[in-house]
Amino acid sequence: MKRNLLVAALAACIALASMPLAVLAHTYNAEQVHVIDTVNFRTLPSTSGERIRYLRKGEVLDLIERTNAYWLKVRDASGTVGYISSLDKYVEIRTAAVTTDPNGEVIYGVNLRTGPSTDSDVIRMLKKGEPVWILEQVNKYWYRVADRDQVIGYASTNPKYIRTSFVPPVDTPEDPGPALPDEPSVPADPDETDKDLIDQPEEPAYKFEPNAVIVSTVTFRKGPSTSAERIRYMYAGEKLAVVNKHNDYWYYVQDAGGVYGYVSTSAKYISTSYVEPYKKLDRAVAAEQAINAGLKYLGTPYEFGSSRSDTSTFDCSDFVRQAYLDGIGLRLPGDSRSQGAYVKEVGKTKDDWLALNRGDLMFFMSYQGSKAADYANVDKTNARITHVGIYLGDGQVLHTYSEKSGGVRVDSIAGTHWEYRFLFGGFVY
Repeated sequence: MKRNLLVAALAACIALASMPLAVLAHTYNAEQVHVIDTVNFRTLPSTSGERIRYLRKGEVLDLIERTNAYWLKVRDASGTVGYISSLDKYVEIRTAAVTTDPNGEVIYGVNLRTGPSTDSDVIRMLKKGEPVWILEQVNKYWYRVADRDQVIGYASTNPKYIRTSFVPPVDTPEDPGPALPDEPSVPADPDETDKDLIDQPEEPAYKFEPNAVIVSTVTFRKGPSTSAERIRYMYAGEKLAVVNKHNDYWYYVQDAGGVYGYVSTSAKYISTSYVEPYKKLDRAVAAEQAINAGLKYLGTPYEFGSSRSDTSTFDCSDFVRQAYLDGIGLRLPGDSRSQGAYVKEVGKTKDDWLALNRGDLMFFMSYQGSKAADYANVDKTNARITHVGIYLGDGQVLHTYSEKSGGVRVDSIAGTHWEYRFLFGGFVY
């Protein structure tokens, strides 16, 4: 008897020692919405809300909130957020145990699919050795799982593919169907080359860290225009990542589901900690990059009203704009007066050109003559900007101003009409 107890105790210790750490992971209960009959997935909690798509029987959604007595706010497997009817003829709310650590491991390549069926689209193949989170057992044949990138899909319950500590609730409904699917699309006996490919770790889809939150409902679009197709609405409290600032009006963003698109830059819709990359550069470094970019265009012909879409010719503001666009990725306004207003808005402008720093923009009034006396009675605080250039330091300006001058060039300032015409200058940030 004692011997039997000792053997049993030893076996238990061995089993515990070999048990994956995920088995001991903390679990918590999360409410999920199970679709039991086809129902509309809408952008708003109203039958007047635009239909995103139909949700089909068998789909499982994350419950975000009970909006009111008639509508539920939910998130589908792709990360899309919307609203569905709360009527029990369409949905059933269940509580599922969710683990904070992986509770499964892929032991043979298996497809992660968009639905619990071999007819569903393949998201990707889960590779041998990958950790996975088994969220629930949908039926006898399918797990609902999340991978390490939080992509949610469905994988076969066949133990030849996934080893797991997950234990389904006793009342998990079983859906009678075909024999256990032989799921993966890999050879039964791959040669060594195939094994290397199967076991090769897959680079995860990159997701940006959230750096923004929606403060008021805003349209998420496929392009930077109000005429671009709407992907969906984004709602207050939704977190997202601003990838870059396309222009003054649009951010290029990624939502929590990894979907890319565009939203308004207006602070009434979005709050973000995003800082444009050029603003992270040391000012002196940014100035050098812009100057070096501009110097590459020395000799490029002058053309008044030149096209902003090519670099074969420049007028003064087009040249300055291109230098900063090439150098640090900053898209300045397209004309000299707007560029002057931009620099003034940034602040710290100087009306003494000798106080300027290398890389500052210089703004000039129209030509009145070659002598200082020709400008003696000019009120420069109200003078109209007609020219812009980049200060190089050492009393020189990089600019372009006429066809006869030979295009982009460097000129001295002191004792010339450029000194007398100077209005103010400053940096771009």
